[in-house]
Amino acid sequence: MLFKEPLAYRMRPEAIEDVIGQDDVIGESTPLYKMIRQGHVPSMILYGDPGTGKTSLAFAIAGSTKQDFYAINATTSSKKEIEDIISKAKMTEGAILFIDEIHRFNKSQQDYLLKALEEGVITLIGATTENPYHSVNNAIRSRCGHIKQLSLLSPDSVLKLLNHALSDSYKGLGHLSIKIDDSMLEKIASVTGDARTALTLLEDIVFASDQNEEDVYVVDETTVDYCIKNKGFSHDKKGDIYYNLLSSFQKSIRGSDVNAALHYLARLIEGGDIEAITRRILVIAYEDIGLANPELCSRVLPAIESVERLGLPEGRIPLSVVTVELCLSPKSNTAYKALDQAIKHVQKGVTSDIPDHLKDTHYYGAKDLGHGLEYKYPHNYPGSWVYQEYLPEKLKDASYYTPKNIGEEKRLAQVYEKLNALKRKGRN
Repeated sequence: MLFKEPLAYRMRPEAIEDVIGQDDVIGESTPLYKMIRQGHVPSMILYGDPGTGKTSLAFAIAGSTKQDFYAINATTSSKKEIEDIISKAKMTEGAILFIDEIHRFNKSQQDYLLKALEEGVITLIGATTENPYHSVNNAIRSRCGHIKQLSLLSPDSVLKLLNHALSDSYKGLGHLSIKIDDSMLEKIASVTGDARTALTLLEDIVFASDQNEEDVYVVDETTVDYCIKNKGFSHDKKGDIYYNLLSSFQKSIRGSDVNAALHYLARLIEGGDIEAITRRILVIAYEDIGLANPELCSRVLPAIESVERLGLPEGRIPLSVVTVELCLSPKSNTAYKALDQAIKHVQKGVTSDIPDHLKDTHYYGAKDLGHGLEYKYPHNYPGSWVYQEYLPEKLKDASYYTPKNIGEEKRLAQVYEKLNALKRKGRN
């Protein structure tokens, strides 16, 4: 028997007890589970990657209550459709309205929804793959008492889901005779934390397998490997995944974890945005390596230019070299942190007048103003250094830079301390 609906659709949980995974959100010990079992469904926004079960959880919540349930998609639903649902809800004891991709609601739709929410005509369950704190209207968000982030399923949860699908004769594949080793199920479960993808993979693998004389589908490793290729990869350029990958890439380099950095680099390369990768590598060099290894910083731009000239796939080679080198380099952020401190002073108006001996003298009348008269030209002195004050009088004791005794900066720290000692001696 072949079903019209995909396996992932058929296996949606019908009640909250049937939900697999997301124990921190809807597990039996959670307040949300207890509320729903008591018949109280609060308005909420479910946020997470595709396949984490946002829609399934909404349907499971509806299945656990006696309220009317309506499901719409914000990309295709009109204001008229929402009006019709609210009109029907007013004639009953309220209703649950599930809105997928709620971040795509326009202002007119949102405004109409707000009144029904405030009056308790509807309970809203919104779903979005984008961070609701960035993408969902504040007024909608404030009326949803719960914003729950759903995580990708663990391999154990996915494996449990696959076995459930294989044993369920009514909705799953239990009506078929299937021979599949546990190791192959574990391989499928390890590929993705996306429930929809995992169930779709299982269905594809079963029907891609040959049947023996007893009409048993015999799943082999070649079929599994063919079907799972690239299924675990997810990349949403300009979305949360994209920014999270870039962030994880930089933090792995900053933490000197070569393997983690290469993992995130691989995912970014598969996403195809070379410009974003190279831009991030350039800022990493100066933000995280900095004065500890300035020679490496100077080599990053030529490496980036090589990547841009080569393109992919060859561009991955200089990317790998510079990533490993950045990971294993000593690290320092002292230079830009020092500048940030100086910027804070300026923004607070702590500036004062520039000393007269430092002011510009390249115009007629500068000397009459006393500008530059007492300036001492360092090159005219031994070691090209002579004591004089450079900061405004009000700020002469300001200290922004605190060096680290690591890598090349250790040598720079020694020079810095020597100059500070000479400055203190000059003042005395």
